[in-house]
Formats: sequence, structure tokens, C-alpha cells
Amino acid sequence: MDPAAIGVRLASGVVTPLIRKLFVRPGPGAGLVTEPVRIDALVSFRGERRDLTEQDVRRLVTALVRQAVRTGERPLPHDEEEAVGHALARTLLALGTLTLTDVEAVSLGHEELAARLRRAAGDTTRDLSADAAHLHQRLLDTACLHILNFFTQRSTFVAHTLVEQSRRQAELIAKVDELIARDPLPGARDVAFEQRYLAYIAKKHGKLTIFGIDLADSPGKWPLDAAYLSLTATERGRYLGDIRLGDDWGQVFEADLDPTPRPADEALATHDRVLLRGEAGSGKTTLIQWLAVSAARPDPDADDGRMAYLHDRVPYVLPLRTLTRHGERLPAPKDFLSAVGSPLAGTQPDGWEARVLTSARALVLVDGIDEVPDAERARTRAWLSDLIEAYPGNRWLVTSRPSAVREDWLTDDDFTELTLAPMSGADVTAFIRRWHTAAATGAPDEDRALRAYEAQLLEAVQTKPDLGLLATNPLMCGLVCALHRDRRGFLPLGRKDLYTAALSMLLIRRDRERHMDVPELREEPQLQLLQRLAYWLIRNGRTAMDRTRATTIIGDALPAVPELAALGDAEAVYTHFLHRSGLLREPGPGTVEFVHRTFQDFLGARAAVEEGDFGVLAGHAADDQWEDVIRMAVAQGRPRERAELLGDLLAYGDCQTNDASRKRAHLLAAACLEHAAELAPAVRAEVERRMTELIPPRTVVEARELGAVGPMVLDLLPGPEGLSEEEARLVTVAATYIGSDVAIPFLARYADGPNYLVRRQLMWGWSRFDCRSYADSVISKLDDGETRFTLRADEQVDELLRLGLRPKHPDIRASVSSDAASRLLVACEPVELVLSLPLTLLSRAAHDAVRGLRELEFLGNDLPSAADWHGLTLLRDLSTLVVHASSLRHAPSELSLPGVTTLVLTYAGKPGTEPVGLDRIPTLFPHLKYLGLPSRWEAQARALFTHLSVNGHRPGRPT
Repeated sequence: MDPAAIGVRLASGVVTPLIRKLFVRPGPGAGLVTEPVRIDALVSFRGERRDLTEQDVRRLVTALVRQAVRTGERPLPHDEEEAVGHALARTLLALGTLTLTDVEAVSLGHEELAARLRRAAGDTTRDLSADAAHLHQRLLDTACLHILNFFTQRSTFVAHTLVEQSRRQAELIAKVDELIARDPLPGARDVAFEQRYLAYIAKKHGKLTIFGIDLADSPGKWPLDAAYLSLTATERGRYLGDIRLGDDWGQVFEADLDPTPRPADEALATHDRVLLRGEAGSGKTTLIQWLAVSAARPDPDADDGRMAYLHDRVPYVLPLRTLTRHGERLPAPKDFLSAVGSPLAGTQPDGWEARVLTSARALVLVDGIDEVPDAERARTRAWLSDLIEAYPGNRWLVTSRPSAVREDWLTDDDFTELTLAPMSGADVTAFIRRWHTAAATGAPDEDRALRAYEAQLLEAVQTKPDLGLLATNPLMCGLVCALHRDRRGFLPLGRKDLYTAALSMLLIRRDRERHMDVPELREEPQLQLLQRLAYWLIRNGRTAMDRTRATTIIGDALPAVPELAALGDAEAVYTHFLHRSGLLREPGPGTVEFVHRTFQDFLGARAAVEEGDFGVLAGHAADDQWEDVIRMAVAQGRPRERAELLGDLLAYGDCQTNDASRKRAHLLAAACLEHAAELAPAVRAEVERRMTELIPPRTVVEARELGAVGPMVLDLLPGPEGLSEEEARLVTVAATYIGSDVAIPFLARYADGPNYLVRRQLMWGWSRFDCRSYADSVISKLDDGETRFTLRADEQVDELLRLGLRPKHPDIRASVSSDAASRLLVACEPVELVLSLPLTLLSRAAHDAVRGLRELEFLGNDLPSAADWHGLTLLRDLSTLVVHASSLRHAPSELSLPGVTTLVLTYAGKPGTEPVGLDRIPTLFPHLKYLGLPSRWEAQARALFTHLSVNGHRPGRPT
């Protein structure tokens, strides 16, 4: 048979994943079956072994149709593509009705199998155009060919019974693949290149450097799948407005309450554009690697389908430190690959990137706004805005350090701002376990010792508060693990000592442990040259330099550091640092940078202190790129030098006419105190006096900045006595942002007060502290019958039940398991409930326990579902309901909730978005009296209230 008769130019690598999903995965021994199997028992979308829903099948088939059109098939209008997908899905779903066995299907051949499916499904192409029907037929023939080939591969019985047919199926598929490769159409060239490009991305970004594991015989990198730790992020709080429920008026400020963390790698599932902030070492770049690799995978259901939303996305990883290292213009799409030094640059079909972006299939990952000099950030923003305007519909992620750009920097471009959360105790434990797994060498004695270090370190981070404060992000955790092993279980305390020990480990111990044949070098001469490279980068607002610039700096310094002459000239010294120190790397030809910005800042601060550049440091107090440099300069300075630098910082702040700049300088000076082991009492007192001018904080932003200074703030914050309710609330916000368990006794003093918002903030702060200690000291005092108990972890549920607390107003977030949620609801029998889980996931006992609910709020755009709406009819006392406006479309048409008299609709969509489903309200809530709507929908609200009044309802005034 001529392979061209198949007609559709889809390589088997494209079709096979769909076919595999249509049938259940065979268990062990499936290849040894001794008799035929009926097809309807094999499909994965029906029966007890169902893995797919019919909707899943439609989604997969629609993606296949899009791929077919993209590979050179005659183009169809978008609605026709969808229609072909739905028709083909209905035809393939008829597999579940066939009584044929796999042997009978193979003996029929793919064309007759396609005919049987068309007859079983009915006329699914009746409403299609001639072109669309023709595409449907060719796709069905192609799918049936691969189905039969799947049967022959699945069962050795089929292959032995029908040897010749099985051979012909495989041969035909091979010929089709060969034809596609030999004679590609224009669209097929894009697909072929994409496959090469995605494989390259998966390989390039599929390895993760874990700091410190390459000291001995361990690999320098670890597979990303094994080493990746899922990070969480929180959305910047926002004022939600005035909401009236019954007789309770109150302003709800989400900014006061710290939104619930959610998986950072799922942020783009709900937002097309995200600005992600995170401290140095918090995992921003690792997250970008994970997103790129997830998009590049051929199987969308890897990782339990959690990252399937990135399927069919083409990732572009654009590290700004690379794009701007020589001050070049930022690239247009056609230059994306060449700008990042991809070896595939120049091999892509002309206009490929533009076609990907135009079809809204791109995943654009822009890493490191903070690594662009401040003077060039406006140009970077304009470049980004132009791309977004030219190519709407794609997904965009931009990363930055927290203070590099103002909070609303990308708001005009509809970006959602998220901030990476510090690692939780569970995260730290998981990271330590994975680090030690990665460091294993396979030598029994060494690995036994390694496991002993792991157990010792796990205990240490839980029992030593200072160590727990250090291990808050992946970089610092890696440093702690490496030093703990290197020092045989002994660790330095404090960031300065930790970095100093890490540098020593890399410069001296690393080569010794690897038995390198290099001259014996002292640590200090090496630091002298490295810190000059670091300080040049900092002064010039860069994170990378030309190799020639680096060798020039080294050459100029060599006469003053004669010990390094044993290595040779400047080029030899540079090569030594690059290959032996582990501190420098070349991200591209002719370019060098430090392996992490943290080491650049630490060494640059060392150079600034030795140069006595305290005025220079203080003069950059308002520059986010210098913030860590200034902190580390205080840590490395001698007492007199610290006093001079802190005095300069205070003076700089005092002379600022801008209130924000003045506060920033004074807060930075206060944050430096934790690094000043010895300091003149008068200087310390002067810094604290400036702090008292900022206490109590006046806004939530000020309170969070105050808490970020650290535990020393606790000595300055006032107790609850003598404070207004607003002042007390903001003080508790500051204290909960300190993030150290030493704040627990201070917060416990506020737990006895009557201030509702204070108690609520204390409840929200629970996840930042040791769960049991905080529960005993703070949470145990909050169950007054009114406070909303927000729960984010099963451990918190366990603590409530241990303490015998039975809150009547629980707020159960999606991170709580359905089992723990059910246990809590059974114990509490709440009257008001906030729920981020579907009602259908709760146990029968939990359903019975919530029958007496008066108020229910669903969090999430897709809650309540149709099943949840039916469940609401069982809540006999429910009078107040808060749901996302878009969920109204899920409500069954025949449903009515006559007991609900107060309805609040939330909405987090873009401004100007029209409400959906408001016409359902009169029949769904026939006795409605109060309705809360976003203010942007005021006109629709008034029209709706007029309609309700005319039809006999007596609604209250719309909110």
C-alpha cells in the first residue's frame, strides 16, 4: 500500500501518545496473554479502570487536529478545527461500543476498522464542511492504523496469530514516517524543528546544580526530576472592598492577612502573565528550568498531569544577565535563540518564532530583571510591553529580586505579582534528604557516614533557631548541607561565617578532596583577585563581564599578589579560577560571571571594606543591587568600620527629601545590626532611635518591611497596652513577618485581646512558625467563637484537635487533605465555613456535620461545581453564600436555593470583564435580599435589582 494514501503528515511520535491514552495500561504479564481481548474492555474512558473522561478524550483529539493542521494540512477556520476535533472524538469514543476482539480488529485492517467506527458512532461529520470532513476521514484512518499497531505491540498473542498483518502495520507506519522526513511540507518543517528544539531544552535544563555535592566523587549536577523541590508563592495582597453580611459591616483587607501560598510552578495555569519576586537563592532560576522542561516533555500527563497545562507550549528561556551583558539591544523573536547562544540558532525555519508567538503557543520565561542595571530597566520594560502587545495570548513569566522594581511595575500589562515564600520546615527536610541522596557516591562506608550526617543535620535545623533562620532558601540549604558534611558535622553560625567557610571549602578543600595536581595556594591571595572581579561588577551594575576584561583586572592585580605567580600569567590564573574554584562560570563564549549573585555580593563587600569605600556604599542605599553588599560589608568590617558605615547610612537617610528613600535607608541600617557582632553602643542606640520613628508602623507595607529587619525589632515593638486597634493590628503584622520562633512569646501577649483583626492576623501567621509551639502559645487562646481559623496543613488540623479546640468558623484551604478537612468538620460542626475543596471530596460524616451551616464561602474560580451545587440543597440552614461569579454557569438549570437570602459574588478577572450568569440569580435564589457584587459591575447590579424588584423580590441595596 502506498504510504501517501494515509494522507495526514503526522509522524508516529505525534499520534502514538494519544493512542496509548485511549487504552488502559497493561499490567505485568500483559504480553503473555493466551487469548483475544475485547476492545471495549481495553478502552480507558469507561468501566472500572477508567483513567480518562470523555472530556479528556476531546481535549486530546483537539490537540491532535491542531497538530495536523500545523504540519501542513489545508488550513481550516478555528471553529472548523474545533468541530473536526469534536467529531473525531465522538467517532473514537465508539471504540467503547465495539464487540470486536483485538485479533479480529487487526485482521480487518485499519480502513475497515475506521468504517466500523463510523457506523457505530453515527454521522459525526454531518455538519462539517467538505474540507473538514476530508480531514476527519484521514485523521481517523491514521488513528486506526496506529490503534492496530498498538494491539500488535501490546499482545504477543495477536502478533503470533497474525504475523503478516502485524508486520505490515509496523512497516506501513515506518514508511509514513520516512515519507514525512524525506518530503516535509512547510508546516511539517516547523514541527520537525520544534521536536529537535524541545529535546534540546529538556536536555539543557534537565539537570540541576546542587551546591556542594561535587566536593568529592559525586556528580556536579543531578536530574531535575529527582532534585526539584516544588516551591510556593503568594499573591500580593489587595483591598477587597466593603462587604456586608447580615448586620456585620467590615472592611476586608487581604493585604493584612497574607494570601495562602500556592505551588509556584502552577501560577501560569491561572494567570497568563506573572511577575515573580524572590530573594537571592530562593529558586527563581530553578523554577524557570522546571517550567521549560515541563513544557518540553512529550507526555502532558507526566507528574500526575499537574503540569499538563503547559502541553503544546514552546518555551523560550531568556536570562537577562546574558541578553544585556554587553549593553546590546534586547532581541526580537527571530533572535531569541542566537541571543542566548543556542546551538540550534540559524537552523530554525524562517519566521518560526513569530509563528509560535502569533499562534499563542509560547511560554516566555524572562529571568532576572534585578540583574539589569537600574538605568536600563525602563528599556527592558518597553521591550517586554512591545512583545506582549504584538503577540497576545502567550504565557509570560518575569523574575526579579523583591525590591528591584516597584510593586506596580508591570500592572499596566496585566501582570499578576507573586512572591516566592521561604522554605517551610517540611521543605527544608525534603531538601536535606534530596541533597544527601544526590551526594551519595555508592561507596558503602562513605554513604553510611553521609546518612549519619543527614540525620544529625535534620535534628539540628529543628532544634537550633539560628540554623533554622539560615536555611530558608535552596541556596542557603545547599550551603548548610555542604559545610555540614565538609566539617564532619560542625557548622558555622551566621551568614558571614557561613559564606566565609563556603569560600574556604571551594578554594582550598575542593581540589584537595579531588586530589588535583595543582600548586598549593593559600586562600587569601585567591580572595584578593576574586573580590576585585566582584567589585568591578557591582560598581558597574553588572553580573557578567567579558573574559578579556576579567583577565585585564587579574593582570593588573598580579604584581601585588606574587603568590599566584606559580600558576602563570593572567590567562592561566583566570583558567584556574574558572575550572578549579567552583566560583566562576562562563555562561557563553567570552563571558564570565559568578556562579551565584550571593558570592559576588559577599566578595564585592569585602573589597569595598578594604578600600574604605563607606561613602560609596551608603550612597547606594536606595539601589536594590547594593542592599546585600551593604549588609555583608557591615558583617565583614571591624567595629570602627561598621560604625563609620552605619553613620553614613543614617546621614544619607536624614538628608533625603523623599520619605520613602529616608525610611529605606534607616530600615537598611537597622537590618545591618544583626550582622554587627561588635558595635559602639552609641551607634547602635542611634540606629534604634531612627527605628522608633517608624514604630508603630502606619501601613501594612511598613509593617512588613519592619518585620523583615529581623528579631532585633522585637525589643522595639510596643506591647498591646496603650495602642489603638489599628496600631495593634499593624504591630502584629510586623511581628508575624519576623519569621523566627523567638517572636512567639511576643505574639502570645496579643492573643488575649479583644481586637478581631489582631486575632485574625495571629491566626494567619501560624504557618511561619513551629506548628506545635505556636499552637500552644498563641492558637490555644484564639477560639472565642468568632475568630476565623484559617488552616493550610494537616498538621494544623491535628494540633487543633489535640488542643481540644472546636472553631465554629473554619477556613479550610486547598493544601489541607480531604481526610483532615473531614475530621475537622465532624469535630467542629461549624456554623460558618470557608472552603477551597469540593464538597464532593468530604466524607459522608462531614456532610452530616455541616448540615447546620448558616454561611458558606467557596474559594476558587471553579467552585462550586455542578455536584457541589446539588450538595448545597442539603444545607437546610444556609442563608449566606459567597462564590466566584463564574461558578454560576455550573449551577444546574432546575436548581433552586430558596433559603439563601444573602449572596456575594467575587471576581478576580481583568478590569472590564463582563459578568457571566447573572441572569441565573432570580431563579436560583428566589428569596434573595442582599447581593454583593464587584464595584466594576455597578450598572449590571442596578439593572438586576430593578428586575428583582419588578418580579416581586425585595432585594437590599446592592454593594
